[in-house]
Amino acid sequence: MSASNSTNRIVTIYTDGACDPNPGPGGWAAILLFGTHRKEIYGNVEKTTNNRMELQATIEALRYLKSSSVVELYTDSEYIQKGITKWMTMWQARGWRTSKKRPVANQDLWLELVSVMKQHEVVWKWVKGHSGNPLNEEVDTLARKSISSINQNNVGDSIRAFTGASCIGTTGPGGWTVLLLQNQAVKVLSGQEKITTANRMQLFSAAQAMKSAPIAKPLDIYTTSKYVHQGASNWLSNWRTQDWKTKSGDTVKNLDMWKPISLDIDRLDINWHLCSSNKPIPEMDAAHYLAKNAALGSTNDELRKLLETKYQI
Repeated sequence: MSASNSTNRIVTIYTDGACDPNPGPGGWAAILLFGTHRKEIYGNVEKTTNNRMELQATIEALRYLKSSSVVELYTDSEYIQKGITKWMTMWQARGWRTSKKRPVANQDLWLELVSVMKQHEVVWKWVKGHSGNPLNEEVDTLARKSISSINQNNVGDSIRAFTGASCIGTTGPGGWTVLLLQNQAVKVLSGQEKITTANRMQLFSAAQAMKSAPIAKPLDIYTTSKYVHQGASNWLSNWRTQDWKTKSGDTVKNLDMWKPISLDIDRLDINWHLCSSNKPIPEMDAAHYLAKNAALGSTNDELRKLLETKYQI
């Protein structure tokens, strides 16, 4: 997209959006560079999606520019990049309908983006996310911090459960730990299984977090296990309708744990958070550290002392 009145001013922009969980609380951010000048902008929305935050970041960045510019805009969102360079012309020709004649998702934001693009000449550049590009990493951090500010504002209303698991060898022994945080109070839950698996320990920790949570309070469960996160967020509903069978017809593994977990999910207001091992969170580090000690047989009192000594939580 170009503008006839654009100047020779070249502005470099990096944008990113994030949502945790998706859909759920979201954050957007942009870094704008012009010569030696640098500007960071960011914001958040309590209920949104990842794609809407990617769009919002791009809209706000272009809207921030006070005069027509040549813009090199970097995004790690294929949704944005392909939407602009491949899909938009077809959407507009069809009256903002997809090839299946359905309304284009997020049309309100796409229309905003079309409007703010008009006065600029924008060169769209896709960059692979989390591949070592410093500015892409920085803008990702800003977007995620924006989500954190929502969570911090609501922290008094919710209980945060940081789950940790450890399995020594493929069949145990294993240990699990949950750090339950509400306001300034911290509660440590832990246990050991002599014969187990890593996935079962991850499930144990999530299950114990739910069992200990009061029904009246929202519960945020943090896990590094894709098995637990995907199972609870996506697979569980299908397993129920398929009589606890997978797509291939096999009985769901760890069924004895998933069934009671499904009942707890029904009775509680739960937000699931998948934490990346590449972006350590102190509470998650502590939970996994204590789980390793639980696997080795440490008591709950010993784990509490380790937590206070090593992490000051």
